[in-house]
Amino acid sequence: MDDLSSLKGVGYKTVKILKKKKINNVFDLLWRLPKSFIDRSVLSKVNELQIGKIHTIKIIPIKYNFPRIRNLPNKVFCEDETGKIDCIFFNSYEGYIRKILPLNQEVTVSGKIGYFKKKYQITNPTYVSNNPSLVRTVHNKYSLTEGITEKMYNKILDQVLNNLPTIAEWLDQKILKKFDNISWSEAIKKLHKPENIGNYNSNFYKRLSFDEILSSFLIFSEVRKKIKKIKKNKKTFTSKLYENIMDRLGFNLTNDQINVLKEINNDLSSQSKMFRLLQGDVGSGKTIVSLLSSLNVIESGYQVAFMAPTEILASQHYNLAKKIFPKSINIDILSNKIDVPKKKIIIENLKNNKIHIIFGTHAIFQKKIIFKNLGFIIIDEQHKFGVRQRKLLSDKGGKNCDILLMSATPIPRTLTMSIYGDMDVSIIREKPNHRKDIATYSKVENKINDVLSFVKKNINLGGQIFWVCPLIEESKKIDHVSAIKKFQHLNKIFPNQVAIIHSKIDDNEKEKILEDFLNKKFKILVSTTIIEVGIDFPNANVIVIENANKFGLSQLHQLRGRVGRGSKQSFCILLFKSNLSENAKKRINILKKNNDGFKISEDDMRLRGFGDILGFKQSGIKNYRLADPVLNEDLFIMAKEEIKRIEKEEKNLNKYKPLLKLYDQADVINDII
Repeated sequence: MDDLSSLKGVGYKTVKILKKKKINNVFDLLWRLPKSFIDRSVLSKVNELQIGKIHTIKIIPIKYNFPRIRNLPNKVFCEDETGKIDCIFFNSYEGYIRKILPLNQEVTVSGKIGYFKKKYQITNPTYVSNNPSLVRTVHNKYSLTEGITEKMYNKILDQVLNNLPTIAEWLDQKILKKFDNISWSEAIKKLHKPENIGNYNSNFYKRLSFDEILSSFLIFSEVRKKIKKIKKNKKTFTSKLYENIMDRLGFNLTNDQINVLKEINNDLSSQSKMFRLLQGDVGSGKTIVSLLSSLNVIESGYQVAFMAPTEILASQHYNLAKKIFPKSINIDILSNKIDVPKKKIIIENLKNNKIHIIFGTHAIFQKKIIFKNLGFIIIDEQHKFGVRQRKLLSDKGGKNCDILLMSATPIPRTLTMSIYGDMDVSIIREKPNHRKDIATYSKVENKINDVLSFVKKNINLGGQIFWVCPLIEESKKIDHVSAIKKFQHLNKIFPNQVAIIHSKIDDNEKEKILEDFLNKKFKILVSTTIIEVGIDFPNANVIVIENANKFGLSQLHQLRGRVGRGSKQSFCILLFKSNLSENAKKRINILKKNNDGFKISEDDMRLRGFGDILGFKQSGIKNYRLADPVLNEDLFIMAKEEIKRIEKEEKNLNKYKPLLKLYDQADVINDII
C-alpha cells in the first residue's frame, strides 16, 4: 500500500511531480493536511454568478465551436433559463468534449467564473458530469506543485482513504479510552474531512499526534535498551586527580556542576555504557565538568577523545586542559595546522597509549586514527546530531567507551524529550558566581550614533566588539543590514580596527580571523550568525545585533553569550526598525529582562512554535508532522509514561511494527537495532 505507483491513475510522471512536494509514499499523502476547502455543493444560476469565484451550475450545451486554426481554444455555447455561458477548453480533444458536454442534455459543471466580451465563461472546468452528485461536493485544498491539479490530488487521496486497511490496535485500552476509543483508520478519515480542518483539539487529531510521539519514543527506548545491554568494564578511580586540581581552578563549582559531575561519575563507574547529554546555558561551566570527569577516566587507565566543532574551540579546550591538568597527564591536539611529521607522531602515540587525552575536530575519528584504549568520547556543541548519528557514535571505541554530548543550546523539556529521548540528560542551569549578567539594551536604528559613541568608549577602555548582521550581502528583496556594507561603513569610522567573517569565507581564513580577534589584533569583528556558538573571547564585552527583531529569542540569547566571558561588565545592544510587530516587541522585552536560557527557550517556543525554534528545521532533525511540543505537552508526558509501562510489561514489540511504519520509523529501527 505504501507505493504511490500502485494507485490507479498514478504513473511515473505523477510520481515524479508528487516527489517534488516530498510525497514519496502513501503515508506522506496521509500526513499532508488540507489547508482549506472548496464548497461545490451549492447550485447557482447564470444570472447569480460572480467573476473570479468558483460556482457550480446546471447548464444545457446548445452549440459547439471547434476552430481548425491551431492554438485557438474549443468552445461550447451553453445556457440555463437565466442566461448564457461559454465553456472554454485548451488542450482538450473534440471527441472528449462531445462526450462530456452532449448537446441539449442537462450537465452539471463546476469551475472558476471568467468574463469575456460581455459573456460569462468557465475555462477548463474542474468538474463536468451528467450526475450532479459527482460534482456537488466539498473538496479539500492542499498545497500542491505545478503539474498536479486539485481534482487529481483529491482523487488520488480518496483512493487511499477508501482503501485503508484494518490494522490491529496497538494502543493500550486505558490510552485508547482517553481518545474516545477512536480507531487509527477512523481518525485518519476524520483528519481529511473538510469540516475538521484546523480542529487540533479533537480526539481524532490528538490520537494521531499521540501515535506519532509514541512511535518516536519507542525508537528512543529501543536505542536506550540496546546501549544499556552493553556490559562494560567499570572504570575505577579515587577522584585523587580531580581533588588535586580543584585548588588550581581558583573558584568553586556550582551545586549544579557538582550534581552533574556525580551523575557522570556514577555512569563511568557502572557496568552500563554511558550515553548522556549535558545541557547547559551559555557560560554555565559545562567544559570544566567534562574535563574533571575525563580525569577520572584517565586515572582508571583509559584514553579520552574531546571533539569540538572548530579548531579554534578545540584549541581553547586544549589550552584550558594544559593549564589545569598536572604535568603527568599527556595532552595533545590534532589540527590542520600541525605538520605531517608531527601528526604521524601523535597518531603513533595514540596507538601506543602515550597520549591520555586528545583534542580536535571530527578528524580525530578518522579510520586511520587508532586508540589503544579509548574509554571516553566528549563531543562539544553537537545539538544537530540525529538519532542515527548518535547511535553510530555510541558504537565508537567499543563496549568500554562512554559517550558525553554537550550542548549550550537550552531547549524546553518537551523538545528535549522529543529530540534526545534516547539519551540520559544532565542539566546545568546555575551560573558561576563570578559571571556577571549581560546588560541588554534595545535601540531604534536611527539612534546609531549613540551606539557608535558607546562602542568607541568601550574600545578606548580596552574592550572588543562583535557586530552581527543577518545577511552577508545586500538584498533587493529583504530590507536587512548586510555584513559587507556594515564592515565598509565601520572601517571608515575605525580604520584598520575592523575585520569581517561570514560563511562564504574559506574555513582556514575563518580560523585565522577568529584567532587574530582573540589575540586583540583588531577591535571590531563584523559577522553573520556563524559566531553563534562555542568560542570564548574573554576580552569581547559588547555585541551589537542588527535587525534583532528578525531573530528568534533563543538565537539572540546564543549570540549574546559570545560576550560576558571575562571580568568586564558586558553589554548586548539590540538594533531594530521603528515599526515593530507586537510579537517582536515581546521577544525583545523578554530578552532584556532575562538571562536564563531555559526560560528564554520556553518563551521562544510559545511565541514562535516548535518548527522555527533554533532552526531545527534546517538542522536535519526530523520535525513531527502532527504533534507539537507546545500544544501537545500533555501528550508528550503521557507518551513518556506509556513508554515506561511498555518497557516494564511488554517484551515483544511486534504489535507496534505497523505504527513505526506509518510514522516512517521502520527504516530507523532497521538501521539502529
